[in-house]
Amino acid sequence: MSLYCTDNYRTEEQLAEMRRLEAAGTCLFCPRSLREHARQRVIIETPHWAVTPNEFPYPGTRLHLLVVPQRHVNDMLELDDAALADFWAALRAIRSQFGLGHYGLGVRNGNCSFTGATIAHVHAHVLVGDPALEPEVPVRMRFSSRPRS
Repeated sequence: MSLYCTDNYRTEEQLAEMRRLEAAGTCLFCPRSLREHARQRVIIETPHWAVTPNEFPYPGTRLHLLVVPQRHVNDMLELDDAALADFWAALRAIRSQFGLGHYGLGVRNGNCSFTGATIAHVHAHVLVGDPALEPEVPVRMRFSSRPRS
């Protein structure tokens, strides 16, 4: 299975980066790669999770974070109980650090060709819309049932 689902890209820049990483055999979200990638930075870390801003945030967001498990899995339910419990600790840390009174949470599980995800390493999106935008831009996260191609 491929590390990236290039059919689900949102921008040409994102597609080029996905192709570059795929050719190198690099999973951006695995711990070593996430820390070494020039444009990603880990801003919160727990024993099982790393939190990083999304390099390609969704339109309409004032905050778009990714909560990425240290273990390379394709489904949250493949993680052990300790990692699953620690997810909530990571989410609490995000809420506290950013002073969030509201946010959206989205996770796509399984084969990214069918979920709308771009990378085959499960991760959760923490999304906060930008109320300052005029006109309002609703934040949309794509979930799909079949490949786009």
